[in-house]
Amino acid sequence: MFKEANSILVDREWRVAEVCQRLEQNLEILGVAAIEDRLQDGVPETISTLRKAGINFWMLTGDKQNTAIQIALSCNFIPPEPKGQLLLINGKTEDEVCRSLERVLLTMRITNTEPKDVAFVVDGWALEISLKHYRKAFTELAILSRTAICCRVTPSQKAQLVELLKSCDYRTLAIGDGGNDVRMIQQADIGVGISGREGLQAARAADYSIGKFRFLTRLILVHGRYSYNRTAFLSQYSFYKSLLICFIQIFFSFISGVSGTSLFNSVSLMAYNVFYTSIPVLASVLDKDLSEKTVMQHPQILFYCQAGRLLNPSTFAGWFGRSLFHAIVVFVITIHSYAYEKSEMEEVSMVALSGCIWLQAFVVALETNSFTILQHLAVWGNLVAFYVINLIVSAIPSTGMYTIMFRLCRQPLYWTTIILITMAGMGPVLALKYFRYTYRSSKINILQQAERLGGPILSLGNIEPQSRSLEKDLSPLSISQPKNRNPVYEPLLSDSPSATRRSIGPGTPFDFFQSQTRLSSSYLRNSKDN
Repeated sequence: MFKEANSILVDREWRVAEVCQRLEQNLEILGVAAIEDRLQDGVPETISTLRKAGINFWMLTGDKQNTAIQIALSCNFIPPEPKGQLLLINGKTEDEVCRSLERVLLTMRITNTEPKDVAFVVDGWALEISLKHYRKAFTELAILSRTAICCRVTPSQKAQLVELLKSCDYRTLAIGDGGNDVRMIQQADIGVGISGREGLQAARAADYSIGKFRFLTRLILVHGRYSYNRTAFLSQYSFYKSLLICFIQIFFSFISGVSGTSLFNSVSLMAYNVFYTSIPVLASVLDKDLSEKTVMQHPQILFYCQAGRLLNPSTFAGWFGRSLFHAIVVFVITIHSYAYEKSEMEEVSMVALSGCIWLQAFVVALETNSFTILQHLAVWGNLVAFYVINLIVSAIPSTGMYTIMFRLCRQPLYWTTIILITMAGMGPVLALKYFRYTYRSSKINILQQAERLGGPILSLGNIEPQSRSLEKDLSPLSISQPKNRNPVYEPLLSDSPSATRRSIGPGTPFDFFQSQTRLSSSYLRNSKDN
């Protein structure tokens, strides 16, 4: 019977599960063999630290319900009574799962405003029914809960749960160490594999590979946060420097009769993007706004990354305004300074380009939080290299810039113009930065000041973004029972051709969550050291 089910081409997993359910009845245990299965060091501390950073945890495991609950309690995944409460979702038929899901959902709505940590537990059978027939209600439950334990789940169900959380606009991180975690890791936004005794399949399929579960804290809080800060600055600075030179070209077209003449020659434009402005910003990969020790001591500052404080439309608008302002300063001061001078257009072009390079250097220096020798060389050495390169080019007779840089460097007007451009361009920027750091300082600014002064930070207060009231956003609970269905549960696996997936359409009670950015971490029992 098992061979027949295992060789069938249609609904093979369903047939095998049905045969196994028939065979595994009234069996007598003749012997039991077991191996040591213990948690790795630092797992409870890691989960506790990441919870302070606003990360929700889901535990997806193939263990039995009691085993999964004991593991969750031992690794500080859920607090014991009375601080924590477990809600069970179980049942073999659609009616039983419907009543259980309705009861848990009502309880979650009632206790959502209470400080008690409430988690729900669901097994593979009830999960399959919920995802197939009550997907909308289960999605609402996923939004309301911060902790979930899913036991007796298959690899395909793990991937379905990750996809469900992604549909709710969560940012998901899946971590596992076995081959049965590969589909879940690949489905998540970020996949982390633990290279352990269960092989390297998960590590090879993941975006990142770590040796121990406790390294996840450093991966997220330190490297993840630094990466976000550096990416935010790099992308917006590239946007700024490109707009700066484009705005100057646009302004020049107005005084040149819209003739299409370029103020800068092609060589200068190429060098501007390839050498003069790219080398300083590459040193930002070494920038650290806070030390690693401070970040690990205050994990709640990760809320700023989750809220997108450094990379959002308003910050892009700020860099856009800065580029427009600097372009106006460079163009107006350069044109007015050389309006009554008998100068070639190449000289005016070099003056404007020099003003842009000086502003670029001071902008990078102003936005840098921690200077190293390499950063000083990249910023100020690049400024010196700009003059060295142009002096060499000006010494070549065959170039169109012959003797131009030599003449400019001997003119007091050139250096006066550069100083005026730098002071007029950076003055308002420095004033706004001083006002923000002095009168509207954030928690990160407080930590930076404490690091410079060497004083301790006792408490940062509550910096978690205020969430909206769920009672007003969620519609009254209504779980409709499917009609004309067999009350006896028949397992429908996702690999079956007849398996269907349902999505949340517009106008559902979950639209309110689309504006929030949350990070959900799918945690498996596979963090244990087998």
